[in-house]
Amino acid sequence: MKILIIGGVAGGATAAARLRRMDEKAEIVLFERGEYVSYANCGLPYYIGGTIGERDRLFVQTAEGFVNRFNIDIRVKSEVTQIDTNSKKVTVHNHTDDSKYTESYDKLIISTGAEPIKPPLPGIDDKRIFSLRNVPDMDRIKKYIDTHNPGRAVVIGGGFIGLEMVENLHDAGLEVCVIERGDQVMTPIDFPMAAHVHQHLKSKHVDLYLNENVTGFKPSDNEISVNMESGKSIPADMIIFSIGVRPETKLAKEARLELGPLGGIKVDQYMQTSAPDVYALGDAVEVYNPVIKKHALIPLAGPANKQARIVADNILEGNKNTYCGTIGTSIAKVFDITVAATGASSKLLDREGIPHISSYTHGSSHAGYYPDALPLSIKINFSPADGRLLGAQIVGFDGVDKRIDLFAQIIKKEGTIYDLQEIEHAYAPPYSSAKDPVNMAGYVAENILKGKVRILQWDSLLQRLSEGAILIDTRTAEEYEMGHIEDAVNIPVDEIRNRLKEIPKNKPLIVYCAVGLRGYLASRILMQHGYADVHNLSGGYKTYALASGQQSTEGTFSTNTKNEKEQETANNMKTINIDACGLQCPGPIMQLKKNYDLIGEGDRLEIKVTDQAFGEDLNGWCRMVGAKLIDIDNSGGIITATIEKALETESCPVKKQGDNKTLIVFSDDLDRALASFVIANGAAASGKKVSIFFTFWGLNVIKKEKKQNVKKDFLGKMFGMMLPANSKKLSLSKMNMGGIGSKMMRYIMKTKRIDSLESLMQQAKENGVEFIACSMSMDVMGIKKEELMDGITIGGVAAYLDRAENANVNLFI
Repeated sequence: MKILIIGGVAGGATAAARLRRMDEKAEIVLFERGEYVSYANCGLPYYIGGTIGERDRLFVQTAEGFVNRFNIDIRVKSEVTQIDTNSKKVTVHNHTDDSKYTESYDKLIISTGAEPIKPPLPGIDDKRIFSLRNVPDMDRIKKYIDTHNPGRAVVIGGGFIGLEMVENLHDAGLEVCVIERGDQVMTPIDFPMAAHVHQHLKSKHVDLYLNENVTGFKPSDNEISVNMESGKSIPADMIIFSIGVRPETKLAKEARLELGPLGGIKVDQYMQTSAPDVYALGDAVEVYNPVIKKHALIPLAGPANKQARIVADNILEGNKNTYCGTIGTSIAKVFDITVAATGASSKLLDREGIPHISSYTHGSSHAGYYPDALPLSIKINFSPADGRLLGAQIVGFDGVDKRIDLFAQIIKKEGTIYDLQEIEHAYAPPYSSAKDPVNMAGYVAENILKGKVRILQWDSLLQRLSEGAILIDTRTAEEYEMGHIEDAVNIPVDEIRNRLKEIPKNKPLIVYCAVGLRGYLASRILMQHGYADVHNLSGGYKTYALASGQQSTEGTFSTNTKNEKEQETANNMKTINIDACGLQCPGPIMQLKKNYDLIGEGDRLEIKVTDQAFGEDLNGWCRMVGAKLIDIDNSGGIITATIEKALETESCPVKKQGDNKTLIVFSDDLDRALASFVIANGAAASGKKVSIFFTFWGLNVIKKEKKQNVKKDFLGKMFGMMLPANSKKLSLSKMNMGGIGSKMMRYIMKTKRIDSLESLMQQAKENGVEFIACSMSMDVMGIKKEELMDGITIGGVAAYLDRAENANVNLFI
């Protein structure tokens, strides 16, 4: 049997190797119009950026090596220009000697791939405009960078390949700008997920122009400008065109092979074309998408290789093996984050009229108490009828790949959200959590599907508010102050049961928290107290803030440089470095406040944090204390921020009178004491004057650890025997179990690197929090001043009221 293969990259080379392994006697001829076969097409951008240092590593196999190992007749620089399916012959143009000849076949495989889209715009033939499809393209780009030393590059198109080029051009030392015709980059994912990418590009000082259509190019001797429909013009030293690809079907069309409605070669389940002995595979064909039950163009290397194996088997054994379709599982690295998608996006499902529910969850790459746990944001789409999983998208710093593969397998097998819950994953603290983020996505989806919670998507919020809905922020007061959705009322979830009178039952309610969990808890509380119309904002404040914020990041080219005077000033400033990696909120802010008080006006702090919510917290904190945020960078999941202590003459917000905070601590429960000091420290870190009034049982919280030898009457001694000796003897308000509960609480806090109560108390003292002990309560309970911590103010109700008069927050705990 004589088999001809047109195209020698991923699909063609794989089919040739499989054919030889299956049949030693078959005559196999592979035609490749280029110079190279079997190379790593997906690795081309990383050689340009220097990640792949040796060019030869891109070649899986050379033509000579392929011939020696597989005994295949490989003809490079040989372009097939015509297919005659009647006579079963192809016409070949040999570019080496410019000759032409024909070659007969028994079976033919077409693996011509896809070609970059390059519209006929004015100036597009300029030598400084490139596209990237093959090794020669890569060599041209690399040579241009090495010889011309360009400073600025514009990438047109924000797809996967375009953004890979952005990163690698950046790594090669260029300033980079992206122009995208749509309202987001990376069309396989939905807008709120793409917003993560937009913000990450901003953190890397990459310009992003969205909703901009390129109309042409204006070349000059020193640069080439990109002109846009909006009238804007961007100068650059080089341009990468990456607006997408289309199937290369010229040969198939001229041979009158049937094409599909999308312009790709039409094949059946055996990968056979409309001609009996002609097969096609890879980017040139339309493949069946089992999610939407239609054919689609999905140009990916993985499916092409699988199709090649099936084609080879069907040619040699008859049409027995079928290709079940492609769900479009894809992944890309964009600087420090990884972006992945599988199945159908909401955009595609809407376009196809397929009902679905979307759910957003935010987790971590592994157990939160193990160092360097990094954020992982997940969106899933599922059927409201039966919970069938239709699509999944993930953006994160670590562990994205293994999670998207789990989602892909469920979708491929037409599984449901309930299957997500049942996935048994390998768990140890450095790799995952006992409930993996994939499991959690399933649990949340089940709650939605079974009516345990009703969700609201970020883009429906403003409409619901205009219709009269009440918005409740269930986060802590400190989180609320650092940034919240406009018109939201702050009722922390832990207080909601005691503040039900403040919440109207005759109005729709929308609750939200940071990522959705506390909002879910709040909605469950409200629903079970008779509130009929309650919705939880899916994905919480994190998803809303990202999706509703500024997406374009224009201006890097004009603002990303410092003059020598500015740089000299920065170099001469005193800078304190803080390592807050691994600390959870409010730990990083507390460290910031502690060190901020030590520096003088004009001096700077540099802080490193792994808590990804820190960026938003930092903006709010800077606004409150009047600090100047100089720079913030996110590399490898570690946020590095530089803050300058502003001069009094600069336009900093003036603190309002009466902005102090007071707390009454009545309880000596360990959990309530912890909450008191978390709130106090958060407020102190924001520059607030905080006073805590300890009364009755709360006095036990501030007793000295070492028992004091003091004289007491009989009742005083009795109280002393019954009351906790100090903070380390406090019990939990619930599930204390004879002291086991409090020990478990302290152990968990230690393993998760959460500060102990005693540590929080010490931090509060260092940050100027005032401790006031109620003198009347001390007298009633027989507690002496000597038994209390040093530095305690003894006072009565008048002392508390004096502080409360100048406070706008008064909490009773």
